[in-house]
Amino acid sequence: MRKFLAATMMASSVLAVNTALVPMGTADAQEDSRYGGTIRSVIVEGNQRIEARTVQSYLLVEPGDSFDPDRIDLSLKTLFATNLFADVSIDRVDDNLVVRVVENPIINRVVFEGNSALDDDKLKEDIQAAPRGIFTAARVQSDVQRILELYRQSGRFAAKVEPQYKPLEQNRVDLIFEITEGPVTGVRSINFLGNQAYSDSRLRSEIVTRQSRLWRFFSSNDNYDPGRLEYDRDLLRQFYQNNGYYDFRVTSAVAELTPDQKDFYITMTVDEGRQYYFGEVKVETALEKLNAEALKRAVPIQSDTLFRGDSIEDTIDSLTYAAGIAGYAFVDVRPQLDVNPETGLIDVTFAVDEGPRVYIDRINIVGNTQTLDRVIRRELRISEGDAFNRILLDRSKNRVRALGYFKNVEVVETPSEDPDRTIVDIKVEEQPTGELSFAAGFSSVDAYLLDVSASQRNLRGRGQSVVARVSASSRQQILDFRFTEPRLFDRNLSGGIDAYATRQDYEDYSGFTSDTIGAGVRLGFPLTERMQLGLSYRLQTDEVNVLDRNYIIDEEGFFVTDRVQITGADTPEDLTDDTYRLL
Repeated sequence: MRKFLAATMMASSVLAVNTALVPMGTADAQEDSRYGGTIRSVIVEGNQRIEARTVQSYLLVEPGDSFDPDRIDLSLKTLFATNLFADVSIDRVDDNLVVRVVENPIINRVVFEGNSALDDDKLKEDIQAAPRGIFTAARVQSDVQRILELYRQSGRFAAKVEPQYKPLEQNRVDLIFEITEGPVTGVRSINFLGNQAYSDSRLRSEIVTRQSRLWRFFSSNDNYDPGRLEYDRDLLRQFYQNNGYYDFRVTSAVAELTPDQKDFYITMTVDEGRQYYFGEVKVETALEKLNAEALKRAVPIQSDTLFRGDSIEDTIDSLTYAAGIAGYAFVDVRPQLDVNPETGLIDVTFAVDEGPRVYIDRINIVGNTQTLDRVIRRELRISEGDAFNRILLDRSKNRVRALGYFKNVEVVETPSEDPDRTIVDIKVEEQPTGELSFAAGFSSVDAYLLDVSASQRNLRGRGQSVVARVSASSRQQILDFRFTEPRLFDRNLSGGIDAYATRQDYEDYSGFTSDTIGAGVRLGFPLTERMQLGLSYRLQTDEVNVLDRNYIIDEEGFFVTDRVQITGADTPEDLTDDTYRLL
C-alpha cells in the first residue's frame, strides 16, 4: 500500500524534470539548428491502452510541418490537459518527433474504509472516481473534499479522509479512501442579540436548528449544518415580517467551535426595527374589463391591521385568480409599498397590468411510482401548447387530488429557455390505495361468522377499481365481486361489471333455503364536472325451496329478474323491473 501524498509528490517531481528537458520556446532554442527542418514522422512511445493515433490527434504538428517550438510547446500542454497522462515529453531524434508518454492508471475499484454514518452508495453518488475511470491526483483530491463536505452536512466536522492506492497489473489501481468519521458535532447553545420583542426561547422555536439535548437522539436538527443556518435566517425574517416588523434583518450569524471541538455555539445578531400596520390599500389597473373597485373586494388585507408579509403574497394570488375569471389569463400584479417610519403605516398599491402571454411548453408528471402517467393526464384540464391559465391549472390539481391515489399534489411552474414558454411539473406523492379486511364473530343465531374482503382503488396503477368479498356463516354464504373501469375504451365513459352469489339456509327456523346468482353491467358518462348519468342492467336468478310444508309455499320456485336502472343526480329510477317465474 502506497501513501497517496508521496505518489503525488513523485509525479510532480518527474513532471518538473521532464518538462525542463524540453527547451522549446526559448530564444536559444529558436536559434539552435536542431529546430530547423521538417518533421518526417511522429513517433509515440510508452502508450499502453491509448492508441498512437489518438495521441497524435492532440498534437498541433504533423509530418511535413516544420519543427516550430511554439506549436510543440502548445502540443505538450494540450496532452497534459487531457488528464490521460501522468507525464509527457517531446524530443527530436534526427528528423523524427518522439512523444514519450506515461499513462495515468485506470481505477479498478473504489473502496471506502471506516465509514458507518454514510454508506458506500451515498459516497459513490457524490464523487467523481469510479471503476474504469482515470486516476489523477487532482480528481482524487477533489473527491476528498466532496466526502468531507458530506460529513459536514451530517454534522461531523472532525471527519478526516486519507486517500490511498494499491498498484495492480496492467497499470491499474485500487483507490481506497480511509475515513475517520469522528463524533457528531452538535449545537451546545443558540443565543440571540438585539431581540426585544421576542425572547430567545420563542425565536429558537421558529428556526429548524435545535440545541443538543439527550432526548433528541432521534433527530438530526441538533447537528450543526451551515446550510441549515442560512435557512434559519430566512425563517426568522419571515416570522418577524409576519408580525409587523417590515425592517427586520439578521445582521450576523456566527458559529464558534467549542474548545473540545465537539459542539458549536451559535450567536445571531438581529435588528428588529419597529412594528408596522397596513395603511391605505389600493388597486390600480388600466385594463378595460377589470374594475379596480371590484378587484379591491378580492383583497384580503384590511387597513389598520398588523402588517404581514404573507398577506401580500395571498393578495397577489387572489387578484390573479379574480383577473382570470374576468378573462385575463395573463396578468402581472406588482405590489408597491410606501413605508412611513414616523406613523408606522405601510400603504400598499397593487398595480394590475396585462402580462406577457405564456404558453405551456411541457407538462411533467413527477413522483408517480405506481400510477401511470395517462391516468393523471386525463384529469388535467390543460394541455401542452395551451395558453397558461391558472384557473384551469388549479382545477386540474383539484381533480388529480380528488382521485384519492395521492397523499399530496403540488403544481410547480418552471421557466423554460423561451421567455414565452413555461414548464409545469405536477408532483405527486403516492399513498396506499388497497385495503384488506378480515372479521370473525360468533352469535347464537349464526353460530360463527367469517368475513374477508379486499379492494384496490388503483389496480396496477391504471385507475381501475376492484372489490372482492367472501362472507360465510352457518346459515348464509355470500360471494361478491365488482370491477370498474373509469375510462372505458380510453373515452370519457366509465363501465363496470358486478357478479354475486348468495345462499341462505333457514331450514331450522323458517323451513326454506334460497340460492341467488346475479350479474350486471354498468355504464356512466359525465353531464357536467360534478354530475354523472349512469345506466345499469342486472340479471338475477333466485331459487327458493320450501322444505317444511307447514309454511306458505307461494314463494317457492325458480325466478329470473332483470332490471334496467338509470341513475343521475336524483333518486335512481327503474326503467324496467321484471320478474319471471320459470318453475
